[in-house]
Amino acid sequence: MNTQRGNSAQASIGELALRLVAADTDGWTPEGVKAAGAEMGWVWKEGAHGPVLVTGRAAGDARPRPVGEYEKRYVHGESYVEIAVPLATPAPDAAAQAAAFRAAKDEVTAVLGDPSVMGSHGDMGPFYDSEPDWGAPFLRWRGRANTLELRAGKAGPELVLQPTDPAENWFWRQGVGEEHSISGFFGSNRDEANIGLGFPGGWTARSWETVTRSLGDFLGALPAEATALGVRFAMPFYGRNSRSAPLLFEVVCGDRLSIGCFVPDDVDAAALGWGTVAEHPRTAAVFADDDPKWRVDAGGPGEPKGRALAEMLVATARAAGVSEPTDLIVGGEACYVDGYSLTFYGLGLPTG
Repeated sequence: MNTQRGNSAQASIGELALRLVAADTDGWTPEGVKAAGAEMGWVWKEGAHGPVLVTGRAAGDARPRPVGEYEKRYVHGESYVEIAVPLATPAPDAAAQAAAFRAAKDEVTAVLGDPSVMGSHGDMGPFYDSEPDWGAPFLRWRGRANTLELRAGKAGPELVLQPTDPAENWFWRQGVGEEHSISGFFGSNRDEANIGLGFPGGWTARSWETVTRSLGDFLGALPAEATALGVRFAMPFYGRNSRSAPLLFEVVCGDRLSIGCFVPDDVDAAALGWGTVAEHPRTAAVFADDDPKWRVDAGGPGEPKGRALAEMLVATARAAGVSEPTDLIVGGEACYVDGYSLTFYGLGLPTG
């Protein structure tokens, strides 16, 4: 047992991922979860806030999550819904957290291949969990019985072994159409592992205040989440008026967030807060010097002022003749990112 614990404590993130995928939880029974921990060389211990598996790893002990009040509606005989293993404890700032997540992603991908699911939990994770302020990216290697998830934990990235059905059942049943009923974004690729994967219905923003909140949350976290996931977003937004639906904004985000504005000439963009390439020189690497004329460089991980950016975009859209939230449309091109088909549930905006 001590030898196993030593090996587990020293295992790389990639090795840990392989061992978790191979673990047998016997249907997530109490005995099965304890036995799976023992096979990893971990010691079961009852803690003040529930059971822990003492791993000997520097980032901390693993946490089996028993079925409780918020989980019981979504299980079918499982007694536990996950084993979460901390991987690192970086500094709390967004840049450090995103970098640690990306490093873990690279190690897991090297041994398991590309994840079948990619996304962000937004401000509400499975079973109504709150999420870190800097962002909530996640990746999943989906299996028929069990799924391995890399997620942003409260203190740093975590590898989470979970039964596939409960978390997906929870997600599916959030599609009730109420504002903010689903947050974040969710994407899947063409991996055969995704056969049978269900997608809930979304919700529609009914007021400009709702759009401001949802767009602010999204933009504020986007550079950190894009950096963590290792992807680049290119998102056109169209504004439907009484005559047509022209391009209004282009949101581009890799390790920095840049937003271009194609506002009509009769709108005072400068008064609304937009600048030119002279004021935002970093945008020259994203947009041509004068196309669009108006733009903003919102910064890297942790730097965007999400609420202020959203207020500027909403004010600009309304000044350009967009009268209702349902007339601000996310271009369909935005939904294809690095081989994944994405749904931006948390925005509450139509896609077209």
